[in-house]
Amino acid sequence: MKASNITIMFNGNTEAAFNFYKSVFGGEFITLSRMKDIPGDHPMSPEAAEKILYVSLPVGNSVIMGMDVPESMPPTNAGNNFMVSLDTSSEEENTQIFNSLSEGGHVMMPLGHQFWGAFFGMVTDKFGIQWMISYVKEQ
Repeated sequence: MKASNITIMFNGNTEAAFNFYKSVFGGEFITLSRMKDIPGDHPMSPEAAEKILYVSLPVGNSVIMGMDVPESMPPTNAGNNFMVSLDTSSEEENTQIFNSLSEGGHVMMPLGHQFWGAFFGMVTDKFGIQWMISYVKEQ
């Protein structure tokens, strides 16, 4: 396992929240992508297109990540607005962890190769904890 981090989900105010966190912790965003950056045809309002798909900010030896919940999903509430993100060392490790966490849980996004280069999936385990499992092959 390479790392574990936290992803915080927001109801449309991720950009404001992460600008605040940047002012508190310092540093620069590693990544900032908007919903409009998703490849392919995804009809959405101009307002939704500007929402945050993914943002990451280093904090010490960790990274906090954030995203706006798409309009098609239920809004978040305090307590269900975060995910534990795992950076794995291989596709095999990624698959083993994902399958284990899926037992008795709910797959939110099946494992697959994604447009941003990751082998990625999302699952809620049998205890209600939400996980994002990701492997990115190092260049």
